[in-house]
Amino acid sequence: MAQQTGSVASVQCPVCSGDFEATEINAHLDSCLLNDAKSATSSTDSGPPSKKYRVSGESASERSDTLAANNESESKVNRAAPSSVFTLFQRNKTSNQGERNSFFSSKHSTVSAASSKDSTRNASVETEGMSPSRVKNGGTATSGLSDPGVPALSLLESGKPLAELMRPNTLDEYFGQNKVVGESTLIRSLLDSQEIPSLILWGPPGCGKTTLAHIISSKSKKTGTARFVTLSATSASTNDVREIIKQAHNELRLCKRKTILFIDEIHRFNKSQQDTFLPHVECGTVTLIGATTENPSFQVNGALLSRCRVLVLEKLSAEAMGTILMRAAAALGLTVVGSDGNSQGSERAGGSELRVLIEQKALDTIAYLCDGDARAGLNGLQLAVQARISAARMGQTKPDSTGHAVLVQEDHVKEGLQRSHILYDKAGEEHYNCISALHKSMRGSHTNAALYWLGRMLEGGEDPLYVARRLVRFASEDVGMADPAALPQAVSAFQACHFIGMPECEVILAQCVVYLARAPKSVEVYKAYANVKACLRNHKGPLPPVPLHLRNAPTKLMKNLGYAKGYKYNPAFSEPVEQEYLPEELRGVDFFTWTPSDL
Repeated sequence: MAQQTGSVASVQCPVCSGDFEATEINAHLDSCLLNDAKSATSSTDSGPPSKKYRVSGESASERSDTLAANNESESKVNRAAPSSVFTLFQRNKTSNQGERNSFFSSKHSTVSAASSKDSTRNASVETEGMSPSRVKNGGTATSGLSDPGVPALSLLESGKPLAELMRPNTLDEYFGQNKVVGESTLIRSLLDSQEIPSLILWGPPGCGKTTLAHIISSKSKKTGTARFVTLSATSASTNDVREIIKQAHNELRLCKRKTILFIDEIHRFNKSQQDTFLPHVECGTVTLIGATTENPSFQVNGALLSRCRVLVLEKLSAEAMGTILMRAAAALGLTVVGSDGNSQGSERAGGSELRVLIEQKALDTIAYLCDGDARAGLNGLQLAVQARISAARMGQTKPDSTGHAVLVQEDHVKEGLQRSHILYDKAGEEHYNCISALHKSMRGSHTNAALYWLGRMLEGGEDPLYVARRLVRFASEDVGMADPAALPQAVSAFQACHFIGMPECEVILAQCVVYLARAPKSVEVYKAYANVKACLRNHKGPLPPVPLHLRNAPTKLMKNLGYAKGYKYNPAFSEPVEQEYLPEELRGVDFFTWTPSDL
């Protein structure tokens, strides 16, 4: 692209197409790429820098004026059709300078003329590019509060779950995780300063893992400090990850902008797929944020885990759920009716619009029944309100004296949630937590606690045969010889569960659990056998041979070799027989009292 103008060599900038001397081109490229990155940040969220039209005949100063005048129209064009190639590698194939100028001029005038007609549509496009947490009312983005000019209940007809519509955009609206992102925490200060480390967010469903990632995304978009990309491990492949990492390399090299990669359900990636991130997280090419409901100690590579900080999010308390539900009620324009009959909330509904009231007791019931799952609580509220509105419009319920109001009561939300939302994963962390609690409660002879943990497992959908197998093990491990009848009891319970199944077998398991909890405990057999295993594993050299007198001698040759010679057949004696049964090296060892350190 070098050109000669007289005796002075000039070089054309590949970004802005301006002509510069060879000694000045490097300094210009540095500033030009930074300006290009800033303009790209304002026009796209996660894609490459937006396309800029280059006209070689214009000077650098003329081009800056043109870009300033056409900034709005060009940003709309770029949003509608984003380029998949970096600006540095784009070429204009048109050779006629006049034709290119006239084309861009006509295109700019067309967009300007249509901007007033398409303002509503463009506002909607801008809103959809934002975090899904923003509630959309006629193209206006809000933070969970409906537009006063639009009926609030129309949000329920948007086709999206209420949990998605109410997703917050700031940490001030993020409730229930003060231990992790509270005002005085280290992570909060890092997020406020946009110094985001690689994170693994671990917590139960509905506790706010994805929401925290969206808050980080929202702050990154506002400041333009990072590019945020989202993937789900349930649908993404290794090639998708490699392509994003390649884009992150280019983004960092050309635009000096970091890339934050959010992987939802990261435990779905196998070990080799997780290894793809290692060198790029190590060198800072990408900042990884992974969300998982499984214990990362078991589901995430140790090497990747050492490069990330694990944030443990707890399930939301009833108080935090109450705050979230009150915020949702305000966004929907619901009027909350207290136990004393007084009401609080929105009074915007008027005319012929249906007015919806909800009891404070109903909100409290949702907060307790959803078991700390904000997604289940908000969607349960949405279902109850929608059901009451539909019933009122179809004439199945009687409105109040005003003729335009329906009341959502406790029974309605219970019907929507059906039953308490029990957190239990038969193949995950909660599975092992509950069976451990059951085992230790029976070991401690705490009958009430043992029944409770049994109920948690069965009501959560656990296989009853799995529980029965664990009870058989417990009968020998913890009860043992203190009550030899415990083992037949446990085996009988397993067979009964196999015969009749759930739900009839639940009382059989409960009976066995109570029996084992009340039975005397002895770990004598368990410890003795553990000592035998330790003796065998710690033995140095070849294991000692079986004494000759204990060996069987079915052939003449074996008898001639001394097999079974000197063996005393115990039933042939009327008194105890003195005879050695252990190898010579272990004579005198009592595994019931022996410890491995005695060797």
